[in-house]
Amino acid sequence: MIWKEKVRRLPGWFRMERPAGGNYSHLKNLSEKNNLHTICKSGNCPNIGECWNAGTATFMILGDICTRACKFCSVKTGKPMPVDRDEPRRLAESIRTLGVKHCVLTSVDRDDLEDGGASFWAQTVRTVKEVNPEVTLETLIPDFRGRQDHIQQVIDAGPEVISHNLETVKRITPRIRSLNRYETSLDVVRYISSKKVISKSGIMLGLGETRQEVLETMDDLLEAGCKVMTIGQYLQPTLRHHPVSDYIRPRIFGEYKKIGQEKGFSFVESSPLVRSSYHAERHINVPIK
Repeated sequence: MIWKEKVRRLPGWFRMERPAGGNYSHLKNLSEKNNLHTICKSGNCPNIGECWNAGTATFMILGDICTRACKFCSVKTGKPMPVDRDEPRRLAESIRTLGVKHCVLTSVDRDDLEDGGASFWAQTVRTVKEVNPEVTLETLIPDFRGRQDHIQQVIDAGPEVISHNLETVKRITPRIRSLNRYETSLDVVRYISSKKVISKSGIMLGLGETRQEVLETMDDLLEAGCKVMTIGQYLQPTLRHHPVSDYIRPRIFGEYKKIGQEKGFSFVESSPLVRSSYHAERHINVPIK
């Protein structure tokens, strides 16, 4: 589908750091050399300049082709390649070469695999920790179609933080997410929380949501035991993606941050450029009750 609207221009106050610099080049070259994927690049993340120049990245496992076709995401969709069984080793060694202290892992959806890729997820986490005993990990996982036994495989591997994004409010979910259900995603967060692991989730603004819907989403996540919430501005990748309804002013993001903290989140990252893994190293020590 091609949307009739043109991609809206960014407002003058919206500024992103240019992707350049020594650390940026080093990480780019290393990931290409070892045939690794990053959501920073595949997802056109606006923070790629800041994060890569700081020597941090979110690695994407299980290839770069997703079996789903969400209308907000620029990751390629189609029939994925066979699972690369050597990927965990290359990833672990790259993390060691970079000297990363906190690493974020995510993946495409792999509905073509019987377990959605859960066993590969667990293997990757274990391999990274074996090669890098001091590293802490956040895993940004797919919904695994809500299968608790698949989610449990990731939990058992021992990441410090497990994240799963709602992406948007309940009303808009069917419009922009492919196969994903709002309630299923909430159940994923609820199950993670029940296992005494730091749970994290995030949403995008600018898709036509109302203030009340944002607050209701906060309440839903808190009820599910979510400890950390991220809120950022949606940016339309191409004309084939859902258009931006509005660019939300930084002041509004600041208000949501304050409200979220008052409601009971241990940590809220909220600004136009915030993405799931933004400042992720800050979230590993939040209290679990």
